Amino acid sequence: MGEWIPIDQWERCAEMERPGIVFEIRNADGLSLFTPCVSRLPAMPFDWHSPPAEYRAVPEPPPRRSEPLPKPVD
Repeated sequence: MGEWIPIDQWERCAEMERPGIVFEIRNADGLSLFTPCVSRLPAMPFDWHSPPAEYRAVPEPPPRRSEPLPKPVD
């Protein structure tokens, strides 16, 4: 994982873009979200009480498969 970078340098994410890399954004409360590099910061979740503080490049997590749906009960 990359080093934490102050969020005011978000425009630098374009320099670090690579296939299989996403960016983790963290706020002062320790909450985080994952996003690709976009020109503007994505909207923060409704439950964040502090603004984003820093970000870092991380490997994209593998997709999670959901369990098959159960068969209908007659």
